[in-house]
Amino acid sequence: MSFIAPHYCSGCGLVGSSLCDNCKYDIIDELKITCLLCKRPCGSSGVCKQCSDVFERAWCVGNRDGVLQRLVGLYKFERMRSAYRVLGDLILDRLPDLPFNTVLVPVPTVSGHIRERGYDHMRLIARYIARRRKLSVSYALYRKTQTKQRQATAKQREVQARRAFGVKGGLDSKQTYLLIDDVVTTGSTIKYAAKALHAAGAKHIWVAVIARQTLD
Repeated sequence: MSFIAPHYCSGCGLVGSSLCDNCKYDIIDELKITCLLCKRPCGSSGVCKQCSDVFERAWCVGNRDGVLQRLVGLYKFERMRSAYRVLGDLILDRLPDLPFNTVLVPVPTVSGHIRERGYDHMRLIARYIARRRKLSVSYALYRKTQTKQRQATAKQREVQARRAFGVKGGLDSKQTYLLIDDVVTTGSTIKYAAKALHAAGAKHIWVAVIARQTLD
């Protein structure tokens, strides 16, 4: 199929990949250390002291604009399933070495979105990262509600996310759980997903996301 319908780079249009090496470098080279939740300046942990009670460390590939915005959009809304490898590689390039007992936890997708796309976009990325780093994946985190957050205000997102997540069974307090999500806007989703893991017994919760955007 690559000969019949080849991929074009989301940045420069080069044929052969949805993201060429040059455009990939432009994304991963723009690292800014600010808190993932409140966006205040912070250290290399990616989360400030005021927000560190939710999770201990966080990594973000970049802001949702330009090339990264187009790539995420193609993957989520245009059924470019193969982009999970490219997006997974972007996260891998941002992550340091992880403890051997790290468990990846994809933030569960609303079932309606899975039906529309034909795949669970975050499960694909989490499994890819786990294979590359020889880690395990857990699907213990699940959605208790199916509310879609697009077009919702910041206050509405907070209310929706507060009751959105549950965990099947207990979690091992000795393991590190790495939450994987695509886009952080207000931070409500990732915050309450982390709180659900903590309530189930997780003590060490880290976060990795593809992009951060501002709610208009």
